[in-house]
Amino acid sequence: MLRDDFLKYQAKTTPYPMGMEVKRAKGSYIIDQKGKKHLDFVAGVSACSVGHRHPAVVRAMKKQLNRYLHVMVYGEYAQSPAVELCELLAQHLPPSLEVTYLTNSGTEAIEGAMKLAKRATGKTGFVAAKQAYHGSTQGALSLLGVESQKEGYHPLLNEVDFISFNNLAELEKINTNTAGVVLETIQGGAGFILPENDYLKAVKARCEEVGALLILDEIQPGIGRTGKLFAFEHYGITPDILVIGKGLGGGMPIGAFCSSADFMEQLTHKPSLGHITTFGGNPVIAAAALATLKTIYRKKLMNQIEEKEHLFRTLLVHPKIKQINGRGLMLAPIFEKEEEVPAIVQSCLNKGLILFFLLWEKKAVRISPPLNISHREIKKGCAILLEVLDELQ
Repeated sequence: MLRDDFLKYQAKTTPYPMGMEVKRAKGSYIIDQKGKKHLDFVAGVSACSVGHRHPAVVRAMKKQLNRYLHVMVYGEYAQSPAVELCELLAQHLPPSLEVTYLTNSGTEAIEGAMKLAKRATGKTGFVAAKQAYHGSTQGALSLLGVESQKEGYHPLLNEVDFISFNNLAELEKINTNTAGVVLETIQGGAGFILPENDYLKAVKARCEEVGALLILDEIQPGIGRTGKLFAFEHYGITPDILVIGKGLGGGMPIGAFCSSADFMEQLTHKPSLGHITTFGGNPVIAAAALATLKTIYRKKLMNQIEEKEHLFRTLLVHPKIKQINGRGLMLAPIFEKEEEVPAIVQSCLNKGLILFFLLWEKKAVRISPPLNISHREIKKGCAILLEVLDELQ
């Protein structure tokens, strides 16, 4: 009944959703209505950084629920959960990213970052990467690097050029009309593609040369997933604007963009209210995010990421796995035939393991589990995946 009502009343994103009927979730598991436990290797698409219903996150939310909920639109009242969250982020970010604007989603944060780049530079153009995904609102959709996905939604922003990720020769497209270059630090939908050969350093240098801002989208790789709080820390550069979301909320909806005080101040005048939101910085969600970030540091979860990645790569050896893209706990096994991938995902689900697809790389499955997944759970899930692959041979 629940699945039938879901299909009838709730708008869908694809004709054939997975449709699991969820009863509850805890830790690394989702339990369906029949009581079957499913080991979650996806974490709500990188959103549940410390697992489902982490006790620290639940306690923080309950505590805040007993104080106050929404009291005013964003940016007018001083509310301790949001202030403490922004302060904690500032403590772990470079000084040039010391101010944070809290939003309701990563997509909204992209929109805010684009507006900020225009204000800070006085320019109007953007450069994004082919096969990029930054969200589905009008501005973010304009940056989407797969033209077929934008059919039916034109006209979008028309001053957007596209470059191939990791292609140094195409950086000439970044010019004096470019307000911002928007890149995923690690390309997500394209197959968890890492930057190579100091690519991000070259992009940053080109931005400085022409007066453009580098906007890094860390909605997926951020919040400890690669072994550092933000993936850009691996590559020796600092963006002018940082966009975050997903894993920051510990399972609650949140986004944010971070930049310098000088840049952020420009959203306050000529005109004022340069970016406004009713529910951004919501105190209950900010409390959840603050508890998530504190848990990641208190439990030293980032120190465990490299070892867990190594365990995944050691276990997932099979003739059908051609390579494993990604870094940390953002991994994408690549298979030989894309038509096998739906069967792999469904068969794993039937056996109690949750995997998911990537947007554009059809030969891949997503592995992005909670950061605190145990070694035992990793071994269990990998054994299920290998069993499924054996059955396909």
